[in-house]
Amino acid sequence: MAKRSGSYVVPFSFELLSFGESVGLAADTGRISGDAGPLLETVVDMLDELGRPDEYFDCIQVAGTNGKTSTTRFSAAVLCGEGLKTALYTSPQLVRYPERMEVDGRVVSDEAFARGVSAAVEAGHRVNARRIAAGERAYTITPFDLLTAAALVVFAEARVDVAVLEVGMGGRWDATSATDPVAVAITGIGLDHTRILGDTLEAIAGEKAAVIKPGRLVVLGEGTHEPSVQRVMDARCRECGIVPLVVSHATTKVPVHVGDTVEFSCTTPRAIYTSSMVKPAYQPQNAACAIMLCEGYLGRELDHDKLDASLMGCPTPGRFDVLGTDPLKLIDACHNPQSCENFVSALDEIDPCVENRPTLLCAALADKDVAGIVDVLIPAFPRVVVTQTDSDRALPAEELAALVDADKLAGVYPSVSEALAAFEAAGEPFVAAGTITLAGEVAGLLR
Repeated sequence: MAKRSGSYVVPFSFELLSFGESVGLAADTGRISGDAGPLLETVVDMLDELGRPDEYFDCIQVAGTNGKTSTTRFSAAVLCGEGLKTALYTSPQLVRYPERMEVDGRVVSDEAFARGVSAAVEAGHRVNARRIAAGERAYTITPFDLLTAAALVVFAEARVDVAVLEVGMGGRWDATSATDPVAVAITGIGLDHTRILGDTLEAIAGEKAAVIKPGRLVVLGEGTHEPSVQRVMDARCRECGIVPLVVSHATTKVPVHVGDTVEFSCTTPRAIYTSSMVKPAYQPQNAACAIMLCEGYLGRELDHDKLDASLMGCPTPGRFDVLGTDPLKLIDACHNPQSCENFVSALDEIDPCVENRPTLLCAALADKDVAGIVDVLIPAFPRVVVTQTDSDRALPAEELAALVDADKLAGVYPSVSEALAAFEAAGEPFVAAGTITLAGEVAGLLR
């Protein structure tokens, strides 16, 4: 679909909420929701009510179990480096809600965030009022539905050229699928959100492959190469009459210290790219996916110098993220066995000796594969401190501690702040991993 010309204007008047009010609604949409859904049609109808802000710029959609946030960030950075005014939409935030939305590498202002949420709230009210008047049940509007609609309003009002949208969960029914992307990427498939998406790789792949539609550029990341997953992807591409671009890369230099560069190359239909960035060893496959996606979207070879600068300067908050060096304070948002394996592999590249590593600060969410996370993370560290995040889905610290070998368990704290205070008092380095919410709380407390 061709982009609309002209400037986007919200087609109705609405009450402008304060930033605090908008954050409150983003966290709890119960006040504007009904009980029909959640449904993809909810966001479709909200965007129609808003005058389709997503039609004023190109949308690129990135799905996948692991690597999608980094791939989304790399893609936005590369397109911005190529001179396009580029928006980024990711989730969840590490610390503050506006972090989910960026324009040209800068988090949107609190005012822009509140305005976008305000417009989306009014759209939800109007859609549900019309449904109730017609004798239909009001839609359930989830926080992600609301924030997706809000982000698209923010981006349209900022007059961006393109927005790179990270799928929240799955793909088939995700709020970002209410848009009509010109290009999609699927980074990889793993077992996560199994209660909703299915408990096999094939079932999850089917949900994510639903973002593949006729006429779209499709990029398949290296995490889709597992045979059972690849069969699902190939079948969907054949059904849609699409020949996908398949990503591969070669890592030519791995980091041997925290803060070292990783070097890699990837071959696309138009060029061979070699690049480096200060990232862990698991990131080149995500950068390669972004390179293939951006080149395909632009329809030309990327500028190699601009690419290098974009990748080197692209932040990936919460991903092997060093918050302090004396002593070391490192966070990683790994939250399922596969992402934990990638994280541990990156540690192994730096130093394979477990005894040389700092203490692990670990927390988990109760609805994740906690046993799988523990099986990967705990053996990779000499000592473990267990805590519990503020999330209503948090696994109680005592339950997590029961899964840790007694000879490794160095402490149990009921809150992240208490755990950090203990590390601070001892002047002890640590690595925090196991859930995105832990990475976010640590980052928020240390900033």
